[in-house]
Amino acid sequence: MISRRNFIKTSGLGLVTIASGSQVLAGMSNNARIAPYISQRPELAKRHFTSTAVEQTIVRIKKQIKDPKLAWMFENCFPNTLDTTVNFRIQDGKPDTFVYTGDIHAMWLRDSCAQVSPYLPLCKDDKKLQQLIAGVVNRHTKCILIDPYANAFNDGPGHSEWLSDKTDMKPELHERKWEVDSLCYTIRLAYLYWKTTGDTSVFTADWQRAAALIVKTFKEQQRKEATGASGPYTFLRQTDRQLDTLSNEGWGNPVKPVGLIVSSFRPSDDATTYGFLIPSNFFAVTSLRQLAEISQTVTKDAAFAQTCTALANEVNDAIEKYAIVEHLHYGKIYAFEVDGFGNRLFIDDTNVPSLLALPYLGCVSTDDKLYQNTRRFVWSADNPYFFKGTAGEGIGGPHIGYDMVWPMSIILKAMTENDDTEIRRCIRMLRDTDDDTGFIHESFHKDNPAKFTRTWFAWVNTLFGEMILKLDKEGKLNLLG
Repeated sequence: MISRRNFIKTSGLGLVTIASGSQVLAGMSNNARIAPYISQRPELAKRHFTSTAVEQTIVRIKKQIKDPKLAWMFENCFPNTLDTTVNFRIQDGKPDTFVYTGDIHAMWLRDSCAQVSPYLPLCKDDKKLQQLIAGVVNRHTKCILIDPYANAFNDGPGHSEWLSDKTDMKPELHERKWEVDSLCYTIRLAYLYWKTTGDTSVFTADWQRAAALIVKTFKEQQRKEATGASGPYTFLRQTDRQLDTLSNEGWGNPVKPVGLIVSSFRPSDDATTYGFLIPSNFFAVTSLRQLAEISQTVTKDAAFAQTCTALANEVNDAIEKYAIVEHLHYGKIYAFEVDGFGNRLFIDDTNVPSLLALPYLGCVSTDDKLYQNTRRFVWSADNPYFFKGTAGEGIGGPHIGYDMVWPMSIILKAMTENDDTEIRRCIRMLRDTDDDTGFIHESFHKDNPAKFTRTWFAWVNTLFGEMILKLDKEGKLNLLG
């Protein structure tokens, strides 16, 4: 198994060959290795899932992209989740879909939602695709009923390299890092699936039990009663990485109960410094309101809907009171993390949810003044994890380390940007930092795109395709010229 943080590719041939089953041109300089643009998709018989609507979309969009390399990258990237990571079956008479992240054969609640949600707009033209995504919703339900505190799961009972972690590990768990966004993503996928397809079959009695567990877990992690060394969740790992374990015997740094929800770990799977992770609390507000709408309209549970709305309002009020802070250079902005005692962390991390990505998740408007101030901060040298070099610029994080830009941040900047010139600049950076593999990577060195992590990272590949479909919807495919 190749871990998220240990595989750095520096040569011309990597896991893309294994993942795609296709040949790649190697042994040449980057400049010489750009044509012809041979598809890097697996041959048809080796693809995990084929969608007619997705294939038709690839053909339609490719014809409109003037830049041949970008057209090639779209063809490789957009179907990457379907081609290589989804495992669909019918279990107990219902669709069930287990989704790998790519080079790690485990299912993250966050990643799996983000990997399949870009296909939702195509479901109306492809019932098989709709069934596949319903299967992900159903699988999320099963996972939460196993353990709402876990972030990643095995496909049934199995072995995990993290089995020795000092927490309540179960055979079905791959990893048990408590991350608020994991539960938010499960709500988001179910909500968007319902809104897109009108199908309510996923909202079973088990789903309602899982929804109740989500709200229970959020309330537990407000830590109004569980202060200090008490509460239902602790985590310790024997490691040489500071952010792979929690301080204070696994409880994490102290927080003052103010209505916000503790996230012990960030979407990067790194430990938080101050437990109230603001992007994830924003996400929780949005998700709780979506859950309230489902409960009011579909499952007809008005009391639970009211509980969700009340919790969303409480968290939102706490964000306004504790997360809006004064920065030396940017005025009032949103902090990345706070603890309720008055401490705050001025950074942004690239994984979604992030401060940059708040509009993408429907948490704030792109025109929001506080967001715009925050955006100027996070895309600047005043953000300790903003890196700028000769190859490109963007946000990274401590998960990979200094000088490593995450293309995900470049994609999210483009997707939350109104300036066409800036969108074009982001697209150019993405095109020019793939090391001519035809895929998007987890991170690349700001001065050397040939030094990158994760050759096979399906989330960011599909997100790249989602960005291009957004440009198509807005009539802006000319920016790909």
